[in-house]
Amino acid sequence: MPQTNDPFDQIVDAPFDDALSQRYLVYALSTITARSLPDVRDGLKPVHRRLLWGMRLLKLDPAAGYKKCARVVGDVMGKYHPHGDQSIYDAMVRLAQPFSLRYPLVDGQGNFGNVDGDNAAAMRYTEARLTAAAYELMAGLDEGTVDFKPTYNGEEEEPEVFPGLFPNLLANGASGIAVGMATSIPPHNVAEVIDAATHLIDNPKAEHSALMDFVAGPDLPTGGRIVDSREAIAHAYATGRGSFRVRAQWEVEKGAQGSWTAVVTEIPFQVPKSKLIEQIAALIADKKLPILADIRDESDEAIRIVLEPRSRTVDPELLMDSLFRLTELETRIPLNLNVLDAARTPRVMSLKEVLTEWVAHQLIVLVRRSEHRVAKIIDRVELLDGYLIAYLNLDRVIQIIREEDEPKAVMMAEFGLTDRQAEAILNMRLRSLRKLEEMQIRKERDGLEKERAELEKLIESPARQRSRLKKDLATLRDRYGPETELGARRTLILEAGPARDIPLEAMIEREPITVIMSRRGWIRAMKGHVDLANPETLKFKEGDGPAFTVHAQTTDKLLVAAANGRFYTLAADKLPGGRGFGEPIRLMVDIEGEGDIVALLPASRAAKLLLASSDGRGFVTSAAGAVAETRKGKQVVNVRAGAHLALVRPIEEGDDYVAAVGDNRKMVVFPLAELPEMHRGQGVQIQRYRDGGLSDARTFRFAEGMSWEMGGDSGRMRTETDLSAWRAARGAAGRMPPVGFPRDNKF
Repeated sequence: MPQTNDPFDQIVDAPFDDALSQRYLVYALSTITARSLPDVRDGLKPVHRRLLWGMRLLKLDPAAGYKKCARVVGDVMGKYHPHGDQSIYDAMVRLAQPFSLRYPLVDGQGNFGNVDGDNAAAMRYTEARLTAAAYELMAGLDEGTVDFKPTYNGEEEEPEVFPGLFPNLLANGASGIAVGMATSIPPHNVAEVIDAATHLIDNPKAEHSALMDFVAGPDLPTGGRIVDSREAIAHAYATGRGSFRVRAQWEVEKGAQGSWTAVVTEIPFQVPKSKLIEQIAALIADKKLPILADIRDESDEAIRIVLEPRSRTVDPELLMDSLFRLTELETRIPLNLNVLDAARTPRVMSLKEVLTEWVAHQLIVLVRRSEHRVAKIIDRVELLDGYLIAYLNLDRVIQIIREEDEPKAVMMAEFGLTDRQAEAILNMRLRSLRKLEEMQIRKERDGLEKERAELEKLIESPARQRSRLKKDLATLRDRYGPETELGARRTLILEAGPARDIPLEAMIEREPITVIMSRRGWIRAMKGHVDLANPETLKFKEGDGPAFTVHAQTTDKLLVAAANGRFYTLAADKLPGGRGFGEPIRLMVDIEGEGDIVALLPASRAAKLLLASSDGRGFVTSAAGAVAETRKGKQVVNVRAGAHLALVRPIEEGDDYVAAVGDNRKMVVFPLAELPEMHRGQGVQIQRYRDGGLSDARTFRFAEGMSWEMGGDSGRMRTETDLSAWRAARGAAGRMPPVGFPRDNKF
């Protein structure tokens, strides 16, 4: 019976979740090990390694001419990296940007983007070649130092890792997001990394703190300042996880007549300059930072952002602290030393572990290079021995070649030559015969044997290997030392505390306003302090009228007290203007139920408030404690069933007594100290009633007495200086008020 290739015969029943998890795991491992995480040995991801390898094969060394980036991307995509050309070009662009890499690996010609965040030109317009750092990273690829593997289609070979001595992982850093893990490594100073590695070669068991004597912290391409403490920086490197606070570098430039401007010369790493300027300009436009008047971008190749203060009396430190808090002039750059080790296993390493793995890799490279050179020497010595035999028997060799049909076999038999020696003699050109002088051959052979002996000692002696590695590192350090233009440290490590809390007055332009709220809950703010004697002159909707009118400043927080004892907070600068009828207060805060408004006052009017409910219970609270952080407000007074919050009175400084009057027209006076100060609660009994409840209460200075209007249109005031007759213990029923007390029972 003929066999059928029916694909349905190959279907295997399996639980969907198992099948999905297995396939996702394969994808995750591929992303982690072959895409997103750098190798600890050369600090490169596969796309970067393939880019540099492809450029090397195109002979784009630093002394050669440039080639179109499209040519490089095409080669890399076709031979080594079967992914999108745009993603390959983006990776190439990053390798060429001096503001992204501390030591660029690609030397670009053309538009490769800028610090403003603009994109690079298309790959058909730009050209590139390798930098010296890239060549140092690949040094030794032809010397058997690393293994090669087949490319994705098996037609070519590519190195598994680069062998060069350039410490690229820490020097240029890396960032990437895999599946379930990520990496983020900022750039560092090569000279500092080499110094730390050299110390580790001499002291493999060195404490982590000893390495921090060499590695001060990240050295970012765009400079700036790292303002974390030495202890915080050391802890991040010891654990492999942490972050660094980076601030812009700035200075004060003096002008005429005491004026000044703040000039930003370096911005934090990976912050687009244009976005930063937009942030600051938005603060000015929205009047969120009144002490800043203007911003100008005077940058050319160097960063120069000019910040002009509102007046010369502004404190420069206050201005910059405000900007550090509100903009990306201060950012945090993360440290997550998550890399692939030599076994291709992802793990988070400390600084010491990273350097230890890198040094171990360099020692392996050194040994493999030496072994490769020894093999080359052995091959060369074998040929030199053959040439020497040919020189000593030149006439006979020529005779054999002329007369014998198989000269190779005859020479091997007569002179004891190996196959390679005989083949080399037969392949010699006649021109070379004059060079076959015995002294030259012996001199070259002796030199090679001496070199071989030294290399074999090196291969056998770990101590010699460490000494040789230190010598090679010292040579590399000379090219990237702190005295060189490329190697000089750019980022300062200057410990500073967090940016100061910015006074509200600095954030909001302080202006006098009059806050008006109607009986129906419409609120607005008029500029200036309007005369409150005739609120009827203000416009209201039909059937509405004034409920509260308050003088305040735009910097004030306004407390709104509802009858249910809940307090809400409004920012005075956010209130609608006074040209129309305003807006309903319920659009600004979530007032529950009917929620009649009992009081409206600035939180800054007094430090403490007297709160009392209609059933005669009350207490003292702080105005700051009554400020709510959310729209839902804060419950301050727990009113009992059938009662409501009746009054909120500011307590003036020096007030020492409380006066309360009930609906039954009885008044009691008692010391303010008898009322407890609470953050929340029902309070204690202020006055006792047989019928009705509390009508009004206030605080005053007992020695000065109390005054009130006589009523009518006369405008006369009555002052009662001796209130000892009404003085009683808190909670007393009280007695009838003095003659002339207002009929509405209100103070």
